[in-house]
Amino acid sequence: MSNTNLSRRGFLRTSGAAGLVTAAGGLASPAIASPKPIKIGFVSPQTGPLAIFAESDRYTLETYAKAIGDGLMVNGTKHPVEFVVKDSQSSSNRASSAAQELIFDEEVTILTATSTPDTTNPVADQAELNGVPCVTNDTPWQPHFFGRGGNPEKGFQYTYHFFWGLEDVISTFINQWDMLDTNKIVGALWPNDPDGNGWSDPKLGFPPVMTERGYQLVDTGRYQNMSDDFSAQIAAFKDAGVEIVTGVMIPPDFVTFWTQAAQQGFNPKVMQAAKATEFPQAVAPLGDRADGLSVEVWWSPQHPFSSTFTGQSSADLAADYEAQTGNAWTMPLGFKHSLFEVTLNALQRSEDPTDPDSIAAALAATDVETVVGHINFANGPVPNVAKTPLVGGQWHMEGGKPVLKIVENGDHPEIPLTGEMKPIG
Repeated sequence: MSNTNLSRRGFLRTSGAAGLVTAAGGLASPAIASPKPIKIGFVSPQTGPLAIFAESDRYTLETYAKAIGDGLMVNGTKHPVEFVVKDSQSSSNRASSAAQELIFDEEVTILTATSTPDTTNPVADQAELNGVPCVTNDTPWQPHFFGRGGNPEKGFQYTYHFFWGLEDVISTFINQWDMLDTNKIVGALWPNDPDGNGWSDPKLGFPPVMTERGYQLVDTGRYQNMSDDFSAQIAAFKDAGVEIVTGVMIPPDFVTFWTQAAQQGFNPKVMQAAKATEFPQAVAPLGDRADGLSVEVWWSPQHPFSSTFTGQSSADLAADYEAQTGNAWTMPLGFKHSLFEVTLNALQRSEDPTDPDSIAAALAATDVETVVGHINFANGPVPNVAKTPLVGGQWHMEGGKPVLKIVENGDHPEIPLTGEMKPIG
């Protein structure tokens, strides 16, 4: 989706009432200075192999346009709000260009971005370079912070991020493995991209914790995204007796791997493909091959959190999304909603919602409950970063449809279990 097409449909360039139209329907008088509009730039992968992450974008932006109405009150003044959307096309280079267009051509007040480091990192880099406040999520914090060259002693001035970290997904995944009787031999599918390089990092990633927890790693090296042949990995896993496969894969690569695994007689007891199997739309076409796939769960209708902006509980948000779109809820829905919760909360608390430094100061002081949990950037684990809870899930086929059950909550017992972990097959 392009910014031009979205605007032409009158979908995003809106402040509830269009442009500078007053509540009474007439044109604003030239003798009265109108409050400066707040322009929120938003970059996400609406096309390309990561497009599944953007499915809930339109619903989320329409929800906020309706909730904001004719403006956002800040220090007694109502500012019209515009959302300006750009497609990263699942490309880091395009994400960087999109951010530049929003900064220089659109002159946005604040940037937002989401859905893997391929989009969040280059957008945040451009924001920091050009002194524009920025909020991002849906990238594990290490690939985002350290992938951008972040210094824990210094942090960043304008860019803020919230999501879980590698330590959380490592804990969640291994806790799930511990629930089953296996030989503890694990095959890794980690690509040559920011996520794969972070997850495989010998210090910060899976390898050292796996060793500590008694698991043996079979790592065939980084593969290229959009691969069409995983025969070498499958052969290595079979030769080593792998019973657990873990990885972080784009959806097309997982489908290729899982299809070839069946064809070549490789049937592990555990299959975890973070990123690829987080979506019902991605696993449903697999039919019975979806049963038992396990994955981390960053948000669900069962999460005991609510939106401070719309008042919706997690369950309310998921139900309304399904009713309005006809689609099943997905994890990014909660994080798209919370992205703008945090953004609008900071704008409302800023002394001047059109001044970058004022907005950055408000972001730094963020302490707010959201639909994905409590966000407080002052609490770390590094500057400019807040963590959100993570639990473990597994797809169970019910009535021919995949249903995501929460089967592990060791680090966050406040999020209720809805099923039990079982081996595949």
